[in-house]
Amino acid sequence: MLKQRVITALILLAILLPALFYSASTVPFALLMLIFMAAGAWEWGRLNGFGQAGSLALGAICTAMCAGSWWAGWLQQPLTTVWIIAGACWVLGGVLLLRAGVAGWPHIPSAVRLVGGVLVLWLAWMAVVQARNVGINYLLSMLVLVWVADIFAYFAGRTFGLKFTKNKLAPSISPGKSWEGVWGGMAGVVVLALVWSWADRHYGAAVPSFYTVLQSRGTWFLLLAAVFMAAMSVVGDLVESLIKRSVGVKDSSGLLPGHGGVLDRIDALLPTLPLAMMLSSFVHP
Repeated sequence: MLKQRVITALILLAILLPALFYSASTVPFALLMLIFMAAGAWEWGRLNGFGQAGSLALGAICTAMCAGSWWAGWLQQPLTTVWIIAGACWVLGGVLLLRAGVAGWPHIPSAVRLVGGVLVLWLAWMAVVQARNVGINYLLSMLVLVWVADIFAYFAGRTFGLKFTKNKLAPSISPGKSWEGVWGGMAGVVVLALVWSWADRHYGAAVPSFYTVLQSRGTWFLLLAAVFMAAMSVVGDLVESLIKRSVGVKDSSGLLPGHGGVLDRIDALLPTLPLAMMLSSFVHP
Protein backbone atom coordinates (compact mmCIF):
# COMPACT_ATOMS: atom_id res chain seq x y z
CA MET A 1 0.00 0.00 0.00
CA LEU A 2 2.83 2.41 0.88
CA LYS A 3 4.55 1.76 -2.45
CA GLN A 4 1.27 2.37 -4.27
CA ARG A 5 0.75 5.64 -2.41
CA VAL A 6 4.25 6.83 -3.23
CA ILE A 7 3.94 5.97 -6.92
CA THR A 8 0.58 7.74 -7.20
CA ALA A 9 1.95 10.80 -5.37
CA LEU A 10 4.98 10.98 -7.67
CA ILE A 11 2.79 10.73 -10.78
CA LEU A 12 0.49 13.49 -9.50
CA LEU A 13 3.46 15.73 -8.72
CA ALA A 14 4.94 15.07 -12.16
CA ILE A 15 1.67 16.29 -13.69
CA LEU A 16 0.88 19.11 -11.27
CA LEU A 17 4.22 20.85 -10.84
CA PRO A 18 4.92 21.62 -14.53
CA ALA A 19 1.41 23.02 -14.93
CA LEU A 20 1.71 25.05 -11.74
CA PHE A 21 5.10 26.58 -12.55
CA TYR A 22 4.56 27.06 -16.28
CA SER A 23 5.32 30.77 -16.58
CA ALA A 24 4.09 31.49 -20.10
CA SER A 25 0.42 30.92 -19.28
CA THR A 26 -1.91 29.79 -16.51
CA VAL A 27 -4.04 27.85 -19.00
CA PRO A 28 -2.38 24.44 -18.41
CA PHE A 29 -2.96 24.75 -14.67
CA ALA A 30 -6.58 25.83 -15.18
CA LEU A 31 -7.20 22.87 -17.49
CA LEU A 32 -5.62 20.42 -15.06
CA MET A 33 -7.72 21.75 -12.19
CA LEU A 34 -10.77 21.48 -14.43
CA ILE A 35 -10.06 17.78 -14.95
CA PHE A 36 -9.76 17.27 -11.19
CA MET A 37 -13.03 19.05 -10.50
CA ALA A 38 -14.82 17.09 -13.23
CA ALA A 39 -13.53 13.89 -11.64
CA GLY A 40 -14.74 15.15 -8.26
CA ALA A 41 -18.20 15.78 -9.73
CA TRP A 42 -18.23 12.23 -11.13
CA GLU A 43 -17.39 10.93 -7.65
CA TRP A 44 -20.11 13.15 -6.19
CA GLY A 45 -22.66 11.51 -8.47
CA ARG A 46 -21.60 8.06 -7.31
CA LEU A 47 -21.77 9.11 -3.64
CA ASN A 48 -25.34 10.24 -4.26
CA GLY A 49 -26.48 6.97 -5.81
CA PHE A 50 -26.05 7.79 -9.50
CA GLY A 51 -24.93 5.15 -11.96
CA GLN A 52 -22.05 5.57 -14.37
CA ALA A 53 -24.05 7.55 -16.94
CA GLY A 54 -25.54 9.92 -14.37
CA SER A 55 -22.18 10.47 -12.68
CA LEU A 56 -20.51 11.22 -16.02
CA ALA A 57 -23.31 13.67 -16.79
CA LEU A 58 -22.65 15.43 -13.48
CA GLY A 59 -18.98 15.65 -14.39
CA ALA A 60 -19.93 17.14 -17.75
CA ILE A 61 -22.19 19.72 -16.08
CA CYS A 62 -19.38 20.77 -13.74
CA THR A 63 -17.01 21.04 -16.72
CA ALA A 64 -19.52 23.17 -18.63
CA MET A 65 -19.98 25.51 -15.65
CA CYS A 66 -16.24 26.01 -15.26
CA ALA A 67 -15.71 26.46 -18.99
CA GLY A 68 -18.64 28.88 -19.21
CA SER A 69 -17.33 31.09 -16.41
CA TRP A 70 -13.88 30.98 -18.04
CA TRP A 71 -15.32 32.03 -21.39
CA ALA A 72 -17.36 34.80 -19.73
CA GLY A 73 -14.19 36.31 -18.27
CA TRP A 74 -15.15 35.78 -14.64
CA LEU A 75 -11.64 34.61 -13.76
CA GLN A 76 -10.36 38.13 -14.38
CA GLN A 77 -13.04 39.78 -12.21
CA PRO A 78 -12.91 40.32 -8.41
CA LEU A 79 -16.14 38.36 -7.69
CA THR A 80 -16.22 39.81 -4.18
CA THR A 81 -19.95 39.17 -3.74
CA VAL A 82 -19.59 35.58 -4.96
CA TRP A 83 -16.84 34.85 -2.43
CA ILE A 84 -18.78 36.41 0.43
CA ILE A 85 -21.87 34.34 -0.38
CA ALA A 86 -19.78 31.19 -0.82
CA GLY A 87 -18.00 31.83 2.48
CA ALA A 88 -21.25 32.42 4.35
CA CYS A 89 -22.76 29.24 2.89
CA TRP A 90 -19.71 27.20 3.90
CA VAL A 91 -19.71 28.51 7.47
CA LEU A 92 -23.46 28.17 8.03
CA GLY A 93 -23.89 25.03 5.95
CA GLY A 94 -20.89 23.35 7.56
CA VAL A 95 -22.20 24.02 11.06
CA LEU A 96 -25.68 22.76 10.18
CA LEU A 97 -24.38 19.61 8.49
CA LEU A 98 -22.11 18.72 11.40
CA ARG A 99 -24.90 19.37 13.91
CA ALA A 100 -27.26 17.10 11.94
CA GLY A 101 -24.59 14.41 11.85
CA VAL A 102 -24.43 11.25 9.79
CA ALA A 103 -28.13 10.53 10.24
CA GLY A 104 -29.12 13.93 8.89
CA TRP A 105 -27.49 13.62 5.47
CA PRO A 106 -30.09 11.27 3.85
CA HIS A 107 -32.89 13.69 4.82
CA ILE A 108 -31.50 16.45 2.60
CA PRO A 109 -33.33 16.38 -0.77
CA SER A 110 -31.30 14.70 -3.49
CA ALA A 111 -31.57 17.70 -5.81
CA VAL A 112 -30.15 20.01 -3.12
CA ARG A 113 -27.24 17.66 -2.52
CA LEU A 114 -26.43 17.32 -6.22
CA VAL A 115 -26.64 21.02 -6.98
CA GLY A 116 -24.73 21.95 -3.83
CA GLY A 117 -21.90 19.55 -4.62
CA VAL A 118 -21.43 20.83 -8.17
CA LEU A 119 -21.53 24.45 -6.99
CA VAL A 120 -18.87 23.71 -4.36
CA LEU A 121 -16.55 22.20 -6.97
CA TRP A 122 -17.18 25.03 -9.43
CA LEU A 123 -16.43 27.67 -6.82
CA ALA A 124 -13.27 25.87 -5.72
CA TRP A 125 -12.09 25.74 -9.35
CA MET A 126 -12.67 29.45 -9.87
CA ALA A 127 -10.90 30.23 -6.59
CA VAL A 128 -7.82 28.14 -7.30
CA VAL A 129 -7.46 29.49 -10.85
CA GLN A 130 -7.92 33.08 -9.71
CA ALA A 131 -5.30 32.49 -7.03
CA ARG A 132 -2.89 31.15 -9.67
CA ASN A 133 -3.60 34.22 -11.78
CA VAL A 134 -2.45 36.36 -8.85
CA GLY A 135 0.80 34.43 -8.57
CA ILE A 136 2.44 31.18 -7.51
CA ASN A 137 3.47 32.55 -4.10
CA TYR A 138 -0.11 33.55 -3.38
CA LEU A 139 -1.57 30.19 -4.44
CA LEU A 140 1.06 28.05 -2.72
CA SER A 141 0.57 29.88 0.56
CA MET A 142 -3.11 28.94 0.43
CA LEU A 143 -2.44 25.30 -0.43
CA VAL A 144 0.30 24.81 2.16
CA LEU A 145 -2.05 26.13 4.85
CA VAL A 146 -4.24 23.03 4.50
CA TRP A 147 -1.27 20.66 4.45
CA VAL A 148 0.30 22.25 7.54
CA ALA A 149 -3.03 22.19 9.40
CA ASP A 150 -3.41 18.49 8.60
CA ILE A 151 0.17 17.56 9.56
CA PHE A 152 0.19 19.53 12.82
CA ALA A 153 -3.25 18.18 13.72
CA TYR A 154 -2.08 14.61 13.15
CA PHE A 155 0.99 14.87 15.36
CA ALA A 156 -0.73 16.97 18.03
CA GLY A 157 -3.58 14.49 18.13
CA ARG A 158 -1.25 11.51 18.48
CA THR A 159 0.81 13.25 21.16
CA PHE A 160 -1.81 15.10 23.21
CA GLY A 161 -5.14 13.53 22.17
CA LEU A 162 -7.64 13.47 25.09
CA LYS A 163 -5.00 14.72 27.55
CA PHE A 164 -6.68 18.10 27.95
CA THR A 165 -10.27 17.24 26.96
CA LYS A 166 -12.53 14.32 27.80
CA ASN A 167 -14.41 14.14 24.50
CA LYS A 168 -13.27 13.58 20.95
CA LEU A 169 -14.03 16.14 18.26
CA ALA A 170 -16.68 14.23 16.29
CA PRO A 171 -16.64 10.54 17.29
CA SER A 172 -19.62 9.56 15.14
CA ILE A 173 -18.09 11.14 12.03
CA SER A 174 -14.33 10.75 12.39
CA PRO A 175 -13.39 8.83 15.56
CA GLY A 176 -9.67 9.55 15.22
CA LYS A 177 -9.93 13.33 15.49
CA SER A 178 -9.47 15.12 18.79
CA TRP A 179 -9.78 18.71 19.96
CA GLU A 180 -6.07 18.70 20.73
CA GLY A 181 -5.43 17.89 17.09
CA VAL A 182 -7.56 20.85 16.00
CA TRP A 183 -5.66 23.19 18.33
CA GLY A 184 -2.36 21.81 17.05
CA GLY A 185 -3.45 22.44 13.47
CA MET A 186 -4.41 26.01 14.34
CA ALA A 187 -1.07 26.61 16.05
CA GLY A 188 0.77 25.25 13.02
CA VAL A 189 -1.12 27.56 10.66
CA VAL A 190 -0.46 30.59 12.89
CA VAL A 191 3.28 29.85 12.82
CA LEU A 192 3.13 29.30 9.06
CA ALA A 193 1.35 32.62 8.51
CA LEU A 194 3.84 34.60 10.59
CA VAL A 195 6.90 32.96 9.05
CA TRP A 196 5.64 33.22 5.46
CA SER A 197 4.66 36.89 5.80
CA TRP A 198 8.08 37.60 7.34
CA ALA A 199 9.80 35.77 4.47
CA ASP A 200 7.85 37.86 1.94
CA ARG A 201 9.18 41.04 3.53
CA HIS A 202 12.69 39.75 4.08
CA TYR A 203 13.20 38.45 0.56
CA GLY A 204 11.12 41.11 -1.18
CA ALA A 205 8.60 38.76 -2.77
CA ALA A 206 7.44 40.08 -6.15
CA VAL A 207 3.99 38.60 -5.54
CA PRO A 208 2.60 38.74 -2.00
CA SER A 209 1.47 35.58 -0.28
CA PHE A 210 -2.02 35.15 1.11
CA TYR A 211 -0.60 35.95 4.55
CA THR A 212 1.05 39.20 3.48
CA VAL A 213 -2.25 40.29 1.94
CA LEU A 214 -4.01 39.61 5.23
CA GLN A 215 -1.33 41.29 7.31
CA SER A 216 -1.84 44.53 5.42
CA ARG A 217 -4.96 44.86 7.60
CA GLY A 218 -2.89 44.25 10.73
CA THR A 219 -1.28 41.30 12.50
CA TRP A 220 -4.47 40.79 14.53
CA PHE A 221 -6.40 40.23 11.29
CA LEU A 222 -3.76 37.79 10.04
CA LEU A 223 -3.88 35.73 13.24
CA LEU A 224 -7.68 35.62 13.38
CA ALA A 225 -7.86 34.66 9.71
CA ALA A 226 -5.24 31.93 10.16
CA VAL A 227 -7.18 30.33 13.03
CA PHE A 228 -10.43 30.63 11.07
CA MET A 229 -8.94 29.03 7.97
CA ALA A 230 -7.48 26.16 9.98
CA ALA A 231 -10.91 25.57 11.55
CA MET A 232 -12.64 25.58 8.18
CA SER A 233 -10.15 23.08 6.75
CA VAL A 234 -11.30 20.74 9.53
CA VAL A 235 -14.93 21.44 8.60
CA GLY A 236 -14.25 20.46 4.98
CA ASP A 237 -12.60 17.23 6.09
CA LEU A 238 -15.42 16.37 8.51
CA VAL A 239 -18.19 17.13 6.01
CA GLU A 240 -16.74 14.69 3.49
CA SER A 241 -16.22 12.07 6.20
CA LEU A 242 -19.84 12.56 7.27
CA ILE A 243 -21.08 11.97 3.73
CA LYS A 244 -18.94 8.87 3.18
CA ARG A 245 -19.99 7.40 6.51
CA SER A 246 -23.63 8.10 5.68
CA VAL A 247 -23.44 6.21 2.37
CA GLY A 248 -21.19 3.49 3.80
CA VAL A 249 -17.99 3.91 1.80
CA LYS A 250 -14.39 4.36 2.87
CA ASP A 251 -13.19 6.42 -0.11
CA SER A 252 -14.95 8.68 -2.59
CA SER A 253 -13.56 6.45 -5.39
CA GLY A 254 -10.46 4.50 -6.38
CA LEU A 255 -9.22 7.01 -8.98
CA LEU A 256 -6.01 7.66 -7.04
CA PRO A 257 -4.57 4.26 -6.02
CA GLY A 258 -3.48 4.32 -2.41
CA HIS A 259 -5.08 7.72 -1.85
CA GLY A 260 -8.76 7.06 -2.51
CA GLY A 261 -10.52 9.56 -4.73
CA VAL A 262 -10.16 13.17 -5.76
CA LEU A 263 -12.64 14.36 -3.14
CA ASP A 264 -10.60 12.57 -0.48
CA ARG A 265 -7.58 14.69 -1.44
CA ILE A 266 -9.28 18.07 -1.82
CA ASP A 267 -11.98 17.95 0.87
CA ALA A 268 -10.24 20.51 3.11
CA LEU A 269 -9.49 22.75 0.13
CA LEU A 270 -13.11 23.00 -0.98
CA PRO A 271 -14.05 25.49 1.78
CA THR A 272 -10.64 27.11 2.28
CA LEU A 273 -10.05 28.18 -1.34
CA PRO A 274 -13.19 30.36 -1.68
CA LEU A 275 -12.83 31.53 1.92
CA ALA A 276 -9.27 32.66 1.22
CA MET A 277 -10.53 34.67 -1.74
CA MET A 278 -13.25 36.13 0.48
CA LEU A 279 -10.77 37.22 3.14
CA SER A 280 -8.47 38.68 0.50
CA SER A 281 -11.38 40.64 -0.94
CA PHE A 282 -11.89 42.27 2.47
CA VAL A 283 -8.38 43.69 2.11
CA HIS A 284 -8.41 44.43 -1.62
CA PRO A 285 -12.05 44.59 -2.82
